Amino acid sequence: MLTEPDRRMPASEGPNGARIAAARRLGPDALANLLESYRNYLRLLARTGIDASIRGKADPSDLVQETLLKATQNIQTFRGKTEAELAGWLRQILSQNLVDLVRRHGGVKGSLAREQSLNELLDRSSVALEAVISRHSGSAGTLPFGRDPGVLLAEAMASLPDDYREVITLRNLEHLDWEQVGKRLGRTAAASRMLWVRALKRLRPLIEARL
Repeated sequence: MLTEPDRRMPASEGPNGARIAAARRLGPDALANLLESYRNYLRLLARTGIDASIRGKADPSDLVQETLLKATQNIQTFRGKTEAELAGWLRQILSQNLVDLVRRHGGVKGSLAREQSLNELLDRSSVALEAVISRHSGSAGTLPFGRDPGVLLAEAMASLPDDYREVITLRNLEHLDWEQVGKRLGRTAAASRMLWVRALKRLRPLIEARL
């Protein structure tokens, strides 16, 4: 386990770059512990990336578990130092796992084009997570040094009730209109919008607590 990291972290590295450096020094268990902290972020992206043709046949949590396992096994290939670089590297692994998942279920062929489109999709989804912070946080632009805004938001959203987290995911990450959101939630469009407003109101202090 990663113990007393703050005592080993040079201030110039920043808190999250130092977490990566400390985990590398302390070995496999520390690296696995570090990667585990990205589970919420990867789960949100996996929700968006699962192809419509296999939705319902694949569990995002299983996809995330496979991604973290591969990342743990290949962490020595990661050369970045910041959380943003680590998040991008994890998105690449997740994208390849999505390609493999589609193949296993007989989905869309054309591996290179598919992989590129999924990479773009996951990158857009990560940007969408960042946009929620910039639009709905009173402390936008004051991210702690080295933090990836998508990861920070995913951490905050994990503390929300399920229905709040779901409506934000459908509206802000999957970009559904209110009729579609309502259909997925079993509510009217107007009720879904009100739920979304309440969810964002609850989310804001959770974000600000992390800034």
